[in-house]
Amino acid sequence: MNLIQKLKADGPKRILALDGGGIRGALTIGYLEKIENILRLRYNNPNLRLCDYFDLIGGTSTGSIIAAALAIGKEVSEIKELYLRLGEKVFTKNKRWWTRVWRATFSETQLKAELESLFGDLTFGHNEGHPPVQSGDSSIKTGLCIVTKRADTGSTWPIINHPDGTFFSDNRGMLLRGVIRASTAAPTYFESEKLEVGEGQVGVFVDGGVSMANNPALQLFLIATLKGFPFHWPTGEEKLLLVSIGTGTWKPIVGVDTVTGASKLSWAERVPSILMNDANAQNQLLLQYLSKTLTPWKIDGEVGNLSDDLLTPEPALTYLRYNARLETNPLQTLGLGSLVTKLDSLRKMEVGGNCQDLITIGERAAQCDVVPEHFPSVFDVAGESDHP
Repeated sequence: MNLIQKLKADGPKRILALDGGGIRGALTIGYLEKIENILRLRYNNPNLRLCDYFDLIGGTSTGSIIAAALAIGKEVSEIKELYLRLGEKVFTKNKRWWTRVWRATFSETQLKAELESLFGDLTFGHNEGHPPVQSGDSSIKTGLCIVTKRADTGSTWPIINHPDGTFFSDNRGMLLRGVIRASTAAPTYFESEKLEVGEGQVGVFVDGGVSMANNPALQLFLIATLKGFPFHWPTGEEKLLLVSIGTGTWKPIVGVDTVTGASKLSWAERVPSILMNDANAQNQLLLQYLSKTLTPWKIDGEVGNLSDDLLTPEPALTYLRYNARLETNPLQTLGLGSLVTKLDSLRKMEVGGNCQDLITIGERAAQCDVVPEHFPSVFDVAGESDHP
């Protein structure tokens, strides 16, 4: 089954959504590895890739790197190796202090080199019945969505590879690595990225996390089901599975004295994370409101985990949310009490030296959180591809 047949085939559909979070994307890898192992055992196929199971994989920022790598058929162990390299090479501060003050903290040179090594000159796709823009375009084996933010217009861009998409004819020639680079261009951390967007236009793009979709799960649900998008997949508890994976969470609490009389600079530094946390909570609330999830999260002290709430007469989807808590008690429960003293550092997006610790946290958390029963047999897939 080729990509176009896969996207348009009847039957239940499976979506994978991956959050942004800088180097904390390494935490995601443990969850993906556990899911990959569950599916390989279920289908007795040691060569199965997650692109064989999921019909649409999407990500924001660091999640876009992982999503695209999965979509071209990489196994999770290869992505783990990539992140260990990224941690060492990419998150090294510009040597000149005046460059760090007035421009981006990190150089994008190493990131671009790693993306080029992984994705080469692959483009986003080709139209049905037309030759590929590049010979390697057929390497994207499943639906792919990369979320970025166009800074010069202020609009969120979920760029998809469905051939019937409204803007696909404009986007089909975009280099995959260029779109990923745009999605990872976190303001102040990396420089923005210019992309040709069709009809002679050039847009300036920054990290997709500068939007409501740093957690892209709700965005992917809308892409899969709204009539304005090309997928038109039906909703229903046994028709749509959405798996969402985060990059670490904690309850942010600062002292009263810290906030009282805080400077403009202090607020400027804090406001983005406040808004991102609110956006994530809103996404989580709405998706739990639309489903009867097997992985309920407490939204807040008033509404709880929405176990007694359902927006629609029947669940609109099967929804799973996995994320590791970067807090003292959860780390101790995972047998990682030695990392408690590093919590402040582990919560940051830009400390490349934390990569291995974050991978370990994700692996331990996944062993506790992910079970085969979370993937109902109604979503089983026949005829997974064998990869060399």
